[in-house]
Amino acid sequence: MTKPVTETSQRGFFGHPRALANLFGTEMWERFSFYGMQAILAYYLYYSATEGGLGLSQATAAGLVGAYGGLVYLASVGGAWVADRLLGAERTVFFGGLFIMFGHIALALIPGLTGVAVGLLLVIIGTGGLKSNVSALVGTLYPDGDERRDAGFSLFYMGVNIGAMFGPIVTGWLQTSVGFHLGFGAAAVGMAAGLVQYVLGRRNLGQDARVVPNPLTGAARLRSLALIAVGVVVIAVLVVSGAVTTDNLPTVVTWVVLAATIVYFAIILGSRKITSVERSRVFAFIPLFIVSFGFWALFQQQFTVLPIYADTRVNLDALGFHIPPAVFNSVEPACVIILAPLFAYLWTKLGERQPSTTVKFSLGVAGMGVAFLLMVAISATSAGAAVNPLLLALILLVFAIAEMCLSPVGLSASTKLAPKAFGAQMVALFYLSIALGSSVAGELAAYYSPDNEPAYFGILGAAAIVLGVVLFALSPLLRRLMKGVH
Repeated sequence: MTKPVTETSQRGFFGHPRALANLFGTEMWERFSFYGMQAILAYYLYYSATEGGLGLSQATAAGLVGAYGGLVYLASVGGAWVADRLLGAERTVFFGGLFIMFGHIALALIPGLTGVAVGLLLVIIGTGGLKSNVSALVGTLYPDGDERRDAGFSLFYMGVNIGAMFGPIVTGWLQTSVGFHLGFGAAAVGMAAGLVQYVLGRRNLGQDARVVPNPLTGAARLRSLALIAVGVVVIAVLVVSGAVTTDNLPTVVTWVVLAATIVYFAIILGSRKITSVERSRVFAFIPLFIVSFGFWALFQQQFTVLPIYADTRVNLDALGFHIPPAVFNSVEPACVIILAPLFAYLWTKLGERQPSTTVKFSLGVAGMGVAFLLMVAISATSAGAAVNPLLLALILLVFAIAEMCLSPVGLSASTKLAPKAFGAQMVALFYLSIALGSSVAGELAAYYSPDNEPAYFGILGAAAIVLGVVLFALSPLLRRLMKGVH
């Protein structure tokens, strides 16, 4: 039985709804498993067999990690559709967690590329079901106009980063001391803990969590399932026939995500179920989507280019002990843990005087540009020598500052600008920007080498700053299109 909403439950977690604590913990454990596995995935793919890896090239490994990231967030569209049309967000999150856990178990127990394929496929499906919907559930905790919303998402994001910080530390240590497969097993344990915690706190989520906003009728349900089955068959044929390979997968994913984005915007904008005000807000979301894509194309390189950089360009023994390169994936989340309550306090304190959503987005993408230009400076001063690990940590701090300006704000904006009939699916659109950025980050990795570092980081950094300036200039227009959403 659903627990009734009371004033205590609405302010039972640092002044926020008590259910936020449950979603905070669930996402913390899910991110522990997700980032713990992803921190050692590239190394597993390109390390030699004698080192416990599969012996792929660095470029191929980085491309596969980027494609995997793109597919994870692309799957969030399917997960949002399941929530909006079939199960509701609350049930979809639970089943998504089960798939994720089984995926990590497959990576831990099945050797070789077969284990990678089976494990990553299950994680992709599960994360698609969980990721966008758990964020949508956070949005249901706040009524329209509640100024705690951005602060609540910042607190929720702190939970994300607690898991993201400890995951790579645990899996990285297990990988270097025991082996890759035990590291993958630790990720499975983390997701199991998240599922237990989620089930125990489900009663606090309220009635909105179980609502299916736009349910399918019997005939439409059969047609949809038939289309899904056809899609699965087509994908299987493309893989078996060799049309999709490990070399071209990042490019294929990029084009699929781009096509899905265009189709999704067209469906929402053309729907008769949205009002003129809601349609205007969706139009306002398009520039935010483009800027978000630019941000993630740089940010997600901490899983494609930066692992290679940490493994080959950083002096891992400079601090008097050997640093597992996977541990650098914990630095940025650790910075966010410190920054998240500060940003939450800042947005709450400023209230109506806080920067608009578009200005926050501008600061976020420009911040990533600054981080990449700092990489140019490090490359110029190192003159080919091994880089001090503290300098890479400094870059990741800038990553975190930029992330706090855009990522939790983007989640919040996607819920504020969403039409009622497309609540979870608007969150999925935000995740499509991450999908597109992730797959492009994998493609860009093919152009990186220690010899062209200044040009590589410099061009991308300058492009991000230009993108931020353009969005800032468009801010007055977008605020009008948002129709009262700040």
